[in-house]
Amino acid sequence: MKWMAMVLSVCLLLTALAVPAGAVDMQIGGKSALLMDIGTGTVLYEQNAHEKLAPASVTKVMTMLLIMEAIDSGKIGWDDTVTASEAAAAKGGSQVYLKVGETMTVTDMVKSIAVSSANDCACAMAEHIAGSEAGFVQLMNQRAKELGMNDTNFVNCTGLDDDPAAKEHVTSAYDIAIMSRELMKNHPDIQKFTTIWMDTVRNGAFGLANTNKLVRFYPGATGLKTGFTSGAGYCLSATAQRDGLGLIAVVMGCESSQQRFAACKQMLDYGFANFAQVEPEVTEGTVPVRLGKKDSVKAVPAEPVQLLIDKAQSNQVQVKTVLEESVAAPVSKGQRLGTLTVQVGEQVLLQVPMVAQEGVEKLTWSDLFIMVLRRICMARGE
Repeated sequence: MKWMAMVLSVCLLLTALAVPAGAVDMQIGGKSALLMDIGTGTVLYEQNAHEKLAPASVTKVMTMLLIMEAIDSGKIGWDDTVTASEAAAAKGGSQVYLKVGETMTVTDMVKSIAVSSANDCACAMAEHIAGSEAGFVQLMNQRAKELGMNDTNFVNCTGLDDDPAAKEHVTSAYDIAIMSRELMKNHPDIQKFTTIWMDTVRNGAFGLANTNKLVRFYPGATGLKTGFTSGAGYCLSATAQRDGLGLIAVVMGCESSQQRFAACKQMLDYGFANFAQVEPEVTEGTVPVRLGKKDSVKAVPAEPVQLLIDKAQSNQVQVKTVLEESVAAPVSKGQRLGTLTVQVGEQVLLQVPMVAQEGVEKLTWSDLFIMVLRRICMARGE
């Protein structure tokens, strides 16, 4: 039932916003573009968002996502030592010039990937996690499928297109936003690296400079990843946050680096100027329980009450909760007990089920006998 509530929430949200994605006239440069809200996944602007294109090093958003998932699951650790193979050391393009047999910690590898788009470190990490780059690519495509990235096919972990097979390495602005959202929303530690402007590895001997210039020049920037090859053109997935609102701007196939930064800045500016992330205050209620081992059960929202609205409506949000008058035991945890409605005036923006915070067992015959006996004793004054 939860997925139905989520679908309903998204549909109501889009209705409330009344801004069809792509309806805004923004003359964005590049072959495709998209603006997405990180909190809800709502698309706020799109231009050829599902066109399958070469992503260049924006590919590494998925590489970093799998690394972060491996770290969070305990499969690998930040202090683990990673050894560069011959294949990793031979990677061209952006790199930190790993030598065969050279070792670095996972921390420095991730830093090098996030800040300087190091292809050699991306390959080394792929091998460290999956045993080979090919094995890691299988994981990339599997994760893409799980996330609903239907426009995507990865053939490597770097985005390099210097081999014939790389012609099949494609994704879309929409899919890039999907994996960027997954990374930034569920793995906030990555921002320790994606927000670095300049740093070093190898004990200060090798300097890193962020390829994403918005990190320094755009207020609220939190990342994320640039990309360029002659075949892909200039690409960028840029993330930023202000006043609790997080946005992802993606552009692909730009003619210059300046054009990609200008395009993402324009989309981000539009998003921050027109939308607000709202988490209205929710009053939790209680519902009486009939014939239960507890007299009542607390009703809480089934999911976080978070929505994206027109900025002009941000101070007009109202929350109403309607709960059952009572419920018969047994009550299971997560059982629906009512509905929470968020609205502006008469316009409904969001509806979320109110559910039981915990289970309540039904009274047994033995419990009932003891209860009746106690009441009789109390009535007699015994």
